[in-house]
Amino acid sequence: MGYSKTIFADKEVVIEKQGLGFSNPNIPFASDGVAKVTGGYFCIFNKDFLRQFGDIDNYLVFHPQGNRIFELTEQVKKVTAIFQQMLVEINTNYLYKYDLLRTLANELIHFGMKLEPSLHLQKNTKSASQRIADLFLDLLERQFPIDENHANLKFHTASDFAKQLNVHANHLNKAVKEITQKTTSQVIAERILYESKILLKQSDWNISEIAYVLGFTESSHFNNFFKKHTKTSPSKFRKG
Repeated sequence: MGYSKTIFADKEVVIEKQGLGFSNPNIPFASDGVAKVTGGYFCIFNKDFLRQFGDIDNYLVFHPQGNRIFELTEQVKKVTAIFQQMLVEINTNYLYKYDLLRTLANELIHFGMKLEPSLHLQKNTKSASQRIADLFLDLLERQFPIDENHANLKFHTASDFAKQLNVHANHLNKAVKEITQKTTSQVIAERILYESKILLKQSDWNISEIAYVLGFTESSHFNNFFKKHTKTSPSKFRKG
């Protein structure tokens, strides 16, 4: 509880009093104003802990483009009660206490996602276009984050992805356009731009190194790409 500011690449989320946040180790972030936080709770777990509920990477609160920080008002009582119950259970000798803890952690996740129900489109069945688009987006996301242990993009173009997915490039483009209202190239460019902002703000790599790991053969190509989409240079963005 208390004032805090969380920074995800070029996004800033300010919490004035109390909030609920989710973090993903694959999505770097920084926090400011921690000294002003007067109290709170946290829960740390890995993907395997909640595997029985499915792949949590599909949940928007753990997705790169999803919202992960939520301001709380009267909901803070409900969230606090869940965390307090977790503290009670973790200190018991109950044989199945981790089953209870999984349920409580899952409840917190869904509580957060329900704060923005408009973002969650329920689909009982998936069209062929939806399946292809999902596979493309999953393959795109698997290339990130870029770090020492996971460097250099394998797939840069719509043709690269189409070949990997064993579909015609035109078929992929049509599916992605239908589902996202964007071209495949636009989606790829947006994700690379998002990653470039993270690297510029939160890594100590120089701009040439960042250009290289993002698949640009020349740093000048990266500069042109970044300016095209942001109207500023990578160096100015890093300093800003």
